[in-house]
Amino acid sequence: MLSVNTNTGAMVALQYLNQTQSQMTQVQNAINTGLKVATAKDNGAIYAIAQNMRGNIAGYAAVTDSLNRGSSVVDTAMSAAQSVSDLLIQMKKNALAASDSSLDDASRASLNDDFTAMAAQIDTIVNNAKFNDINLVDGTNPTGISALASASDPTQTITVAGVDLTSATLGVTAGFADKDEATAMVDTVNTAITNVNGALSALSSGSKKFSIQADFVAKLSDTLTAGLGNLVDADMAKESALLTSLQTKQQLGIQALSIANSAPSTILSLFK
Repeated sequence: MLSVNTNTGAMVALQYLNQTQSQMTQVQNAINTGLKVATAKDNGAIYAIAQNMRGNIAGYAAVTDSLNRGSSVVDTAMSAAQSVSDLLIQMKKNALAASDSSLDDASRASLNDDFTAMAAQIDTIVNNAKFNDINLVDGTNPTGISALASASDPTQTITVAGVDLTSATLGVTAGFADKDEATAMVDTVNTAITNVNGALSALSSGSKKFSIQADFVAKLSDTLTAGLGNLVDADMAKESALLTSLQTKQQLGIQALSIANSAPSTILSLFK
């Protein structure tokens, strides 16, 4: 039926053209954003899942930051403990030399001055072993440092206890005035070396716990990021091919609509 009031062919052609245009808009958005699901409008269910995954990834980023800070605090303490251990070895040498009965008083006094200077250096090192204003070796922080271990449960933490490596606690501040005191100090320094090395071992173990957990969190975050990409990332090669196809369909749709719109004009030929 030929009608000037209703052009069914044009209506159908316009419907298909609008569908093509809508598909082109989606493809262009995917190309512009790199995402096939950029908003909830694209796919509400996938978008909700993706947002939950983004929240988890952000949580693991916070955990990583916490672990890195904790690791830095412990590493600073380890450096101080190593320096204290080295100083104690030198102090043992001085005390042992001063215990020699053949040594004259002036030489022994000189060794003691060096000994007490190194004891003071221990305190300087210990007092400055801070990171983020946290000191694990001066005895002021026995509870130590705690870092987040989980993105879902903030109560799950990794803790490294603090120690006290001050010269007073180690018992090496007094020095020695004579051979007998020097002999006794050798035993004291030996005990101090044992204690410091034990503290160093505990700090090293804590540092490893931070490192192992940080590696695990990084791998877990990478896995989630890859999974998120699989859900929402656009396949650019596929989108490019689809865009070319839709552009062709758009041109054909425009031509079809043009042909359909010209159909009513054929009615004029009936009245010639």
